[in-house]
Amino acid sequence: MENNYAKLAETLSASLKLSQPPVAVCFAETVPNSIPQHQGQVAAGCRFWEDAAFGAFVTSSADHALCAIGVYTHNLTPPPHHATELTDSLQALGELGYVTASDLPQIPVLQSRPAHVVYAPLAETPLAPDVVLLFVDAGQSLILSEATQQVENQNAPAMGRPACAVIPQVMNTGRAALSLGCCGARAYLDVLGDDVALFAIPGKKLAAYTERITALAQANDTLWKFHTIRRREVEAGRTPSVKTSLAALGA
Repeated sequence: MENNYAKLAETLSASLKLSQPPVAVCFAETVPNSIPQHQGQVAAGCRFWEDAAFGAFVTSSADHALCAIGVYTHNLTPPPHHATELTDSLQALGELGYVTASDLPQIPVLQSRPAHVVYAPLAETPLAPDVVLLFVDAGQSLILSEATQQVENQNAPAMGRPACAVIPQVMNTGRAALSLGCCGARAYLDVLGDDVALFAIPGKKLAAYTERITALAQANDTLWKFHTIRRREVEAGRTPSVKTSLAALGA
């Protein structure tokens, strides 16, 4: 299954019952001419995550120019007005008490400076993904957190604002992370409803994650049935043993 991204995407979508396709994020110095440029402007770079569900495209710093925070977290070559935009953004956020000076060093910034960022449905990615993004709910995040424990022997950090910082977090550490998004991303992305979060997987660990997610999703389904049976029995006044519940599960 390794590096068969169409198969990996299919397996992830089926195992987790995803509503949105997994998205590949790829950083590159050069890209094939066959990958089209993104059409139209966006207010924030996170919008590319939603647009990527419809096909692959390449972006450069100019495509991210209206998003000073995104240019900063992705360490893109800043456009001429970037310094003023970033300063104004941070000042406004500071005046609201939303970001303080002590918060800034904690916001991940990509360690390298990419020339291009390619976005695509994982199933159709033209390049090996550096990060794979999943739009998930709490139940799906449960399975992903269990997978993280088994693949990485740790729990995935749960991050807040800005949502785009989850990309450098995963790139810099090589480890998965959960993003609860931010108010900006929730304003710009139609798919990022109040019950949706983002889970980011390092591309190099995608096959290992997919294998564990498949097994854990199946286990969770079986265990849900087991606990549902026990709840019904206990609420009926019975005191079932584990063996009794297992027998009822197999009936």
